[in-house]
Amino acid sequence: TSLACMPNTEPPNDSRAVTEKILDIAERVSLARVYPVAAITVGQAGERLTDFAKLREAGAVAVSDDGRPVVDSGLMRKAMEHALGVRLPVISHCEDPGLSRGGVMHEGAVSARLGLQGIPAASEEIMVFRDIALAGLTGAPVHIAHVSTRGSVGLIERAKDAGIPVTAETAPHYFTLDHHAVMGYNAREKVTPPLRTQDDVRAIKEGLARGVIDVIATDHAPHSRLEKDVEFEKAAFGLIGLQSLLPLTLELVREGVLELDDAVKKLTCNPAEILGIPGGTLEEGNPADLALVDMSVEYEFREEDILSKSKNSPFFGRIMKGRNELTMVGGKIVWERAVAHSRRG
Repeated sequence: TSLACMPNTEPPNDSRAVTEKILDIAERVSLARVYPVAAITVGQAGERLTDFAKLREAGAVAVSDDGRPVVDSGLMRKAMEHALGVRLPVISHCEDPGLSRGGVMHEGAVSARLGLQGIPAASEEIMVFRDIALAGLTGAPVHIAHVSTRGSVGLIERAKDAGIPVTAETAPHYFTLDHHAVMGYNAREKVTPPLRTQDDVRAIKEGLARGVIDVIATDHAPHSRLEKDVEFEKAAFGLIGLQSLLPLTLELVREGVLELDDAVKKLTCNPAEILGIPGGTLEEGNPADLALVDMSVEYEFREEDILSKSKNSPFFGRIMKGRNELTMVGGKIVWERAVAHSRRG
């Protein structure tokens, strides 16, 4: 019923005008609650901070240069201090470009076999360590986006044990696929951070089970066929995840990695709490934002069933179980599968 949209768009959400435009469109369409995440730096260029106070006044719920790291540690420190002052959480894309530049997949045995330049796990882990250190220095909470490695899980767990204000998320492809999925040079599996090893996949599941990783996010990154149906090295990073988020998360429940209520929390009330927004609960008197899910329905995940304009998912052909059948926002039914299919027919 609700989503937080990241700022790495054209143009990037780095100003009051863009934030207000996003909210205006969302209100006119009125199909979901949209919470804009604004850029940390102007143009996401990593050089000059945006005006956090004005962005918050316009309706931004967090700041992030998602898709790009803030490389300058001094600038990131200032960002955390300013964000703390205006009560905006910082969402960090953790990547050391000096290590990742030119890489197209995880650096390891598979990249060597395919002859593709790799991105080492250290590229993520170095920046996770830095941002945890900055959170400890400033007292500002930091949320680590799309965690993909065992080392990152360990760093976050130790930080939490030390009382540092850090939270974290991962995405379904990081607990479902590993770097062997790239063997066919299919650009649908090209994401950043990249798909890692099977050991990393196990660590992500362990982190989710132990509560080290608080949130499961879509990491939804839509691209056109022109950006994806090219040579692997030239293809854009990213995959769509809105329609596969729920069934892939439910796979963790069937595997015994998560209890159902824990899985639901990681999709709903945990992210709402981190962002400081309403939602994620069903209580008398609160807005009736809910989804009705059929836990038993089994189906093939097919390209023709994707509602996004973009079709860049690596999960087509996968048999999935569990599907949303009806969505209600503010007590109003905004989508119903039976009605949608009857209209399509």
